[in-house]
Amino acid sequence: MLPYQSLVLVDRANVLPVYKQISTRLIGLIQDGIIQPGVYFPGTRQMADLMHVNRKTVISAYDELLLREWIEAVPRKGYRVKPQLPGIKPRSFHPKNNFLPAGSPIAKHNYDNIHTPWKRQITNTDIVVNDGFPDPALAPFKDLSNLYRDSIATEKILHLMSLPDEGGLNLLKEAASSFLNETRGLNIGKADMVITRGAQMAIYIAASIMLKPGDNVVVSDPNYIFANEIFAGTGANIITVKVDNEGLDVDELAQIPLTKPVKLLYIVPHHHHPTTVTLSATRRLKLLQLIGQFNFHVIEDDYDYDFHYNNNPILPLASSAHNGNIIYIGSFTKLLAPSMRIGYLIAAPEIVKKAIHLRRLIDLRGDTFMEYILAKMIISGDLSRHINKANKLYAQRCAFTCDMLSRKLSHAVEFTKPNGGMAIWLRFREQYPVNKIRDDAARNGLLLTGMAFHQPGNPNGNGIRFGFASLSEEKIEWAIDILLKILK
Repeated sequence: MLPYQSLVLVDRANVLPVYKQISTRLIGLIQDGIIQPGVYFPGTRQMADLMHVNRKTVISAYDELLLREWIEAVPRKGYRVKPQLPGIKPRSFHPKNNFLPAGSPIAKHNYDNIHTPWKRQITNTDIVVNDGFPDPALAPFKDLSNLYRDSIATEKILHLMSLPDEGGLNLLKEAASSFLNETRGLNIGKADMVITRGAQMAIYIAASIMLKPGDNVVVSDPNYIFANEIFAGTGANIITVKVDNEGLDVDELAQIPLTKPVKLLYIVPHHHHPTTVTLSATRRLKLLQLIGQFNFHVIEDDYDYDFHYNNNPILPLASSAHNGNIIYIGSFTKLLAPSMRIGYLIAAPEIVKKAIHLRRLIDLRGDTFMEYILAKMIISGDLSRHINKANKLYAQRCAFTCDMLSRKLSHAVEFTKPNGGMAIWLRFREQYPVNKIRDDAARNGLLLTGMAFHQPGNPNGNGIRFGFASLSEEKIEWAIDILLKILK
């Protein structure tokens, strides 16, 4: 018999009646092919015991399924899934796919060393520890709603929507360039910038411009997995360089151009993804020397530069002389909320020109409304005030998380308290495989969705990103208690 008690989860805080939750979930399991046609359900008493609900609730759920013709009552045997199901057949029954040529296998991405945890339906009682995202409760939804109601602002936005696409709203490019000059020392103008739909699009555009099949691109090991996927998609050769407690090993990098040409380097120097380590000042200077010596381009990904907890941020590589070889990308998404997708790409004029053209091909006109709102937030100072408020809160959550980890899990994990960002890189001791921990955690109501890396022999090879920024202290402690229970 299927484990219905874990497949059908009841949320009593949900406004949907419990019987409706049960019937809806059972239909979903049938559609997914987990419950096959002809399978008998447990009797109403047995199912009620499994679900910890009243038998009348299960009867109501079964009646709902009978009414919608998903199941049928068989005399003296019980209820079974109908062999001929109603409506559109579920995908899991493999109807003909007209987009797939006969005999063609479906391509699969190769996520070496990346593990996907045990999957199930997410409920309201689950704790989700993500890769390091902002707390959506802090997002400026009030500003959004006020602008929606502002007829003058709406008229301006409608006018802006009719203007030619120049790689983003000029108002935002002007405001953003001023903001970045003040906080990062870049000395740029609106002509140097392209607005993108998050940093992910910026990486994609930069890679598409710079790389062709056979080119060599250098990345860290481990690295941001989706950047690796983008580079692999161009047909480029990926060369990896190790990361230690000072960041990317620049000495190892220096040996590569001596034997093969390097076209591009991808680096996250401020808070490396996934390990959160900051590239040391000595290595920054040497890297800038290598860029000048070997004349390769660099994508500098600075996605969470604004979150630092010791009030001593290190200026980006792009603020130093680099002869136009650095493509600087970042995101306002990390400052606001995961769904507010606004990033930027800053580069030499020829690259910007190509980037604007490529953006038109994949995202014509962008999101004028959100770009206008963000520009107004920057100009009014609301964004800076929001960053200051979030920084204080995230610093508290970071300190609390590190304290809980030290007190409760010091026997199982190693970590270095980050000087900023929204996640902690947890390295589990060898006897605690990170893959098994993620699976066991999911079964106990804790979903660890941050990047996990498990390459044997790599000093970072049994680690996971523990995103703390979007969680309350109560949920952080709950999550760590669940890990403690699993590790015991």
